[in-house]
Amino acid sequence: MGLLGASSWAQAAAPVTRPRIRIVYSLHAEKQPGPDWPNVGFDFKPVMERLTHTLAEGCPDLEFLTSQATGEEQAKAIVTADQTAGVDGYVVFQLNCWNRVVQTLATTGKPVLYADFQFGGSGGFLVYNAGFLRAKSPNVGFVASSSPEDLVRATRAFRVLKDGGSPAEFVARTARARQRHTPAASTDDCLPDDLQFRSTDDCLARLKTSRILAVRDTNAAPADPIMHIPLEFISFAELNDAWKAADPDESRAIADRWQQEATLVEGVSRETLITSAAMYLGQKAVLKKHDANAITVNCLGGFYGGHIHAYPCLGFHALQNEGLIGACECDIRSTATMVAMNVLTHGRPGYISDPVIDTAKGQIIYAHCVAHNRAFGPEGPTNPYQILTHSEDRQGASVRSILPVGYLTTSLQVDQGKRQILMHQGRAVANDPDDRACRTKLCAEPKGDIEKLFSEWDQWGWHRVTFYGDLKQPVYALADAIGWKVVEEA
Repeated sequence: MGLLGASSWAQAAAPVTRPRIRIVYSLHAEKQPGPDWPNVGFDFKPVMERLTHTLAEGCPDLEFLTSQATGEEQAKAIVTADQTAGVDGYVVFQLNCWNRVVQTLATTGKPVLYADFQFGGSGGFLVYNAGFLRAKSPNVGFVASSSPEDLVRATRAFRVLKDGGSPAEFVARTARARQRHTPAASTDDCLPDDLQFRSTDDCLARLKTSRILAVRDTNAAPADPIMHIPLEFISFAELNDAWKAADPDESRAIADRWQQEATLVEGVSRETLITSAAMYLGQKAVLKKHDANAITVNCLGGFYGGHIHAYPCLGFHALQNEGLIGACECDIRSTATMVAMNVLTHGRPGYISDPVIDTAKGQIIYAHCVAHNRAFGPEGPTNPYQILTHSEDRQGASVRSILPVGYLTTSLQVDQGKRQILMHQGRAVANDPDDRACRTKLCAEPKGDIEKLFSEWDQWGWHRVTFYGDLKQPVYALADAIGWKVVEEA
C-alpha cells in the first residue's frame, strides 16, 4: 500500500500540541438514494452530526475537521487538500457498505481509525478491515462497537501524536482500548439440544442424490457439482412462469395461514402476501420438476430487472421449515452449506446472514431478511415471527424470526476452490430489534476469540450460514471424508 513504516514516521513527524484529525464519512449520499444497508431513504445527516459531536465532546484535546466521500476519487481529493492543511490523522466511518474510501486514506501513512457504522457499513467494514489485518497495516486501527464510549476511547489514541508517537503506537493503543472493554463471554451453559447426526457415509451418499437449482440470470445451463452436490442453473423465466401458473386459491390459503401465524404483519399488503405465496408455490413446482431439494435465487437482480415479480423471501422461509432449502442472492456456496448440514442433521435448517460484530456486547449478530422459524427441524417447535417489508428497499414481504436463545449455534461456509469449511460457534443470547438493515438479527456470544473473528472476511466474503446445535465434530468428520480442511475463525 506504500505505507510509511514506524521508523520513517519517527524521522518525519514532529510533536504537535493539538493533533488535527479529519473525520471522513464514507457513504453514497446524505440521504440514501437507493436500496442498500441501512435502507432506502435513510437520513445520515443526524448520524454524522451526532458522531462529530460525540468525538468533539469526548476528545477536547483533538481538533476535528469533517468531510464526506463516496469513493476513491473524492478520497484522493481529500488527501491532496490535506497536504497543506496540517492534518495529522483520520477517522473513517464506513456508513454504507462498499464505498472504497479508507483504502486511499491508509496510503498516506498517517494514523487511521477505521470505524463501523453498524447495520449500515458493516459488510465493507469487515471485509476491508480484514484486509488491513492480513497486510499487518502499521497505521490502521479499528473500532466496531455500538458504544459511543468505545468510539471515544479509540479516538483518544490520537493523543500519542502529541509526543511524536508513531502510527504503530496509535494502532496498539486502539487495540488495547478495544480489548479492555470487550466483555468476556458468559460462562452460562447452553441449553440441552439432542441433535442427532447421520453417518458420514450416509451423508455423502445423500449429498450426491441432492440437487441445487440456481436462478442466476436469464440463462439455463448445466454446472459442475459443489461439495458432491449436483448443481443446475435455471432461468428467471422458468421460475416466473411457475409463479404465474400457481393456483390462485392455494396462494390465498397460504397467505391466510401466514397472516394467522405471524405475530405482526406490517407494511405488507394482502396482495403482496398472495403474490409471495404464489412465488413459494412456483419454487416448489420447479424443485419438483427438476427433482431438486434446494433453490437459490438472484432475488434483487431478478426483481429489480423485472424478470420476477415477487420476492422469494417468504417462500424460502416456508421451504426451510419443511426441510427443503431456499437460499438468498443466488449464493451457491451458502446453499451448498445449507444442503450439506441439512442432510447431516436430519433436516435442521440454516439461514444465510450478513454478520455484524459488536465488541461493546461481545456479540456477533447474524442479520438477514430471510430465516426459518423451526430452528430444530421440521418436526421441532416453532418460534414467533413477523412479516415485514424487505428492509433495504421497504418493498415486498420478508421475515423477522425471533429465534430461540440460550442454545449453541454453529456458523459455517464452504469453499469448493479452497477445499475448506469455515466455522465458528456461539451461544445465542438475543434478537436485536434495530430497524436498520436486515430484519432477522440473532445475536450470539462467540465461543473463542472475538478478536480472531475479525480476520477472515476478506478471504471468505460476508455471508455465513448459522445452524442450531454443536456441529463441530461431524463437520470435521465430513471434511476428512472428502479431503477438505476445517478453518476455525474464532
